Amino acid sequence: MKAPRFLLRGFRRPSEVASLALGRLERQVLDKAWQRDEVSVRDIYLAFEERIAYTTLMTTLDRLYKKRLLDRRKDGRAFLYSPSVSREEFEHGIREDVIDGLLGPEAEGVQPVLACIVDTVSERDRQLLDELDRLIKEKRRELRRKVD
Repeated sequence: MKAPRFLLRGFRRPSEVASLALGRLERQVLDKAWQRDEVSVRDIYLAFEERIAYTTLMTTLDRLYKKRLLDRRKDGRAFLYSPSVSREEFEHGIREDVIDGLLGPEAEGVQPVLACIVDTVSERDRQLLDELDRLIKEKRRELRRKVD
């Protein structure tokens, strides 16, 4: 029997977590930085076709630096920014945060959450269930190697 879909107050999907952690402009600027190795405020200003104030972009890059999503180095009077995490690392971190939030600090709450994940995965796609099984076996082998 398929359970009804609903949202609990306070629960966020991974895409919503990203939009809450970063403002819309921060996410757009980070996307531009991921497209290049290194960017200046001017590069971002031109990438946005001069539609956003230079000082706003300067502040946004500084915020992303303070959030440790960008590294920066001095180049003359300006800073050059480069991503400190890849897009994949960023998305992975969001997924980890969501799962940590679901599992909570108590070990007793893990069993129902895991059972729900297995049920949801198996309803959607039997191959995903096989992939989940493969990943679990792979992780067990990896953990055994670490102990040995």
